[in-house]
Amino acid sequence: MKKVVLVLSLALFTAGPALAVSQQEKMKTCNADATKKDLKGDERKKFMSECLSAAAPEPEKKELSSSQERMKNCNAEAKTKNLSGDARKTFMSDCLSGKNPDGAAVSQQEKMKICNAEAKTKALKGDERKKFMSECLSK
Repeated sequence: MKKVVLVLSLALFTAGPALAVSQQEKMKTCNADATKKDLKGDERKKFMSECLSAAAPEPEKKELSSSQERMKNCNAEAKTKNLSGDARKTFMSDCLSGKNPDGAAVSQQEKMKICNAEAKTKALKGDERKKFMSECLSK
């Protein structure tokens, strides 16, 4: 395994930064997949070799920012409530600013629940989750 990593590291170093980034992501993904499958020894080496030599996956659809996600959720809620005109404008304004329908500000505990649910939906973990939660709670 060390030889594979060494060879890949040398190849990445000589191939340039753009290739290195995508190859690093590929290596990270392949390692994660091998770990999920609990592969060891020769089985893991074979899997890693095949995984790393496979064609690059299609670019993923860009994730929505938290404000875009909030807009999407507020729009969906307004639609389910069949709001239109001034009532919709008022609802959207309150919803996007983080107020409850009665106009009261959302408590920190409620924000925590909402942000946790969003982070869970996005399957965020580790530092990525911490960053998201910090940004979400500061709004």
